[in-house]
Amino acid sequence: MSRPSRKIVVLGSTGSIGGSTLEVAAASDGNLQIVGLSANRSCQRLLEQAQRLRPRWVAVTDEESGRQFDWSALPRETRLLLGTEGMERMVAHAEVDVVVASVVGSAGLAGAWAAVQAGKTLALANKETLVMAGPLVMRVAAERGATILPVDSEHSAVFQTLQAGRREELKRIILTASGGPFREHTQEQLETVTVEDALAHPTWEMGRKITIDSATMMNKALEIIEARWLFELQPDQIDVVIHPQSVVHSLVEFRDGAVIAQLGPPDMKLPIQYALSYPERWESPAAKLDFRHAFSLDFCPPDTTRFPALLLGHEVARQGGTAGAVLNAANESAVAAFLQGQIRFTDIVPACRAVLDVHNYEPNPTLPQLLELDAWARKEMTKWIGA
Repeated sequence: MSRPSRKIVVLGSTGSIGGSTLEVAAASDGNLQIVGLSANRSCQRLLEQAQRLRPRWVAVTDEESGRQFDWSALPRETRLLLGTEGMERMVAHAEVDVVVASVVGSAGLAGAWAAVQAGKTLALANKETLVMAGPLVMRVAAERGATILPVDSEHSAVFQTLQAGRREELKRIILTASGGPFREHTQEQLETVTVEDALAHPTWEMGRKITIDSATMMNKALEIIEARWLFELQPDQIDVVIHPQSVVHSLVEFRDGAVIAQLGPPDMKLPIQYALSYPERWESPAAKLDFRHAFSLDFCPPDTTRFPALLLGHEVARQGGTAGAVLNAANESAVAAFLQGQIRFTDIVPACRAVLDVHNYEPNPTLPQLLELDAWARKEMTKWIGA
């Protein structure tokens, strides 16, 4: 007996994760049906996707960009929605089963929030949602009956390996990090890193912002915070290990000393499909490991002197409250400044620390307070850059 298709909305469909999600859906033998797509300003790419997939909706969150674009070639059966409200209506529609949240940065919070408010299954690739508002999002998900399934390769690996034991038997999780392109650089070499150097990731193909985060290891700091809320962990239950091959995506250690790992090539299609097929496993278009050929796996502890972002991640995970939203906004602004040549690579983390240290901390913020602090942190970073 054939199963009914799962109807999928992809937020950020024109980005890297969004594109991989569409590949997974195309290879699913009809098990996944794309009914909605969204982008911020990439209207031409969104139109091309709509012409190929003929979804029920496309949404452009930047309303001005959407109004200025010529949509005359949009398929007749596809409805155009403009602005954040239009995107939220699409997400909340009764026809939608799963929402893939793959918008980069704090901009992804609105769609993820709408999905959990509507009680949907949320395939979460936007780590900033839980970095900014982890306790709020998890509480609303519980109240509305929403399910959050991780798409980040590290958190998907933890989610999968946790199934090897009971929760009360868990000792800790270990997030793996490639170490980025500079894992063997000295502090002096890091001082002279260029934008081109930082964008040359050795194993993963990602967007510019995430690639810079990998180079500073701020991505791992954000993943520590995300894991703290997603898996209801204490910060001291989360460790990081450098694993240059990016084959082991994370590990879980149980109290008897058993360590369970999830392995696979560095291909996002596997964790994407697992979130969309869960609790089943289907044939996948993702790359496969080939054990007919020899290969080695290396692990080493991170150097927090050269990569202090990891210390910042653990600190913010302990603080909770408004700290995550401020760190995330400060980092997004600092990365943008580095990409524009306004600050050095080694300025990114100290700038984030400076903004975090001067914000008005609130332990139990509301969503409006978090959004206000997001805007404040960006302005504060502008002052820091100009100082």
